[in-house]
Amino acid sequence: MELKYILESLLFSAQKPMSVKELRDVFANAASEENAADEAKAFKKVKEDDLVAALEQLAAEHETAARSYRLACVAGAWQFVTQPEFSPWLRALVGVKNRPSRLSQAALETLAIIAYRQPVTRAEVEQVRGVNVDGTMQTILERGLVEQSGRAEVVGRPALYSTTPLFLEYFGLRGLEDLPAADELRRIPIEKPVAPVTADAGLATVPPEQLRLDEAPQANEAEPPAATAPSETPAAN
Repeated sequence: MELKYILESLLFSAQKPMSVKELRDVFANAASEENAADEAKAFKKVKEDDLVAALEQLAAEHETAARSYRLACVAGAWQFVTQPEFSPWLRALVGVKNRPSRLSQAALETLAIIAYRQPVTRAEVEQVRGVNVDGTMQTILERGLVEQSGRAEVVGRPALYSTTPLFLEYFGLRGLEDLPAADELRRIPIEKPVAPVTADAGLATVPPEQLRLDEAPQANEAEPPAATAPSETPAAN
């Protein structure tokens, strides 16, 4: 029995998209059941690379067959989906779900910056866009397209933001590597804040004001003294 046909039967019967890890767990569980068939035991330790190869082969075969459905990987999970040209009849059969309103141009621009530069701080996004993004960030955070993914190792420890699996699902992407090329967006320079400097091991960090004073260049004794400004005292009558 070929691996790709087992996978086809699983995905055809699954009630939700399945990741490679979930599929691998199914194979392990099937082989561990009491009175498991020899065929199931043969695939108990199937490798993830073999699963991916079989899934991609299966997807290519369905694409070549040009049927009304195809096998797709979205946000790292595999599922059968119908071709878009059959949507009128499917809407009549299952109805139309209320989808959230479409994203604004500002939200799309902000999402693009985060997607290509992640993890990134809010201030860095504003440097690229050149405008305040507070409202836009709130929108895409509430929609679940972006999430806080850590703290930057700079003064103030601002939050870092990254895209979520829902972002991939929303745009129908298999992974971030499927994003279209945007070399120009990646090349836009971003001025990074200075990292906190520790005054001594185990002690608090140096305040930014003190840091600037410590880094100020020392006066060169060989330089001539600066010229004094003319006196503004009015002359005596």
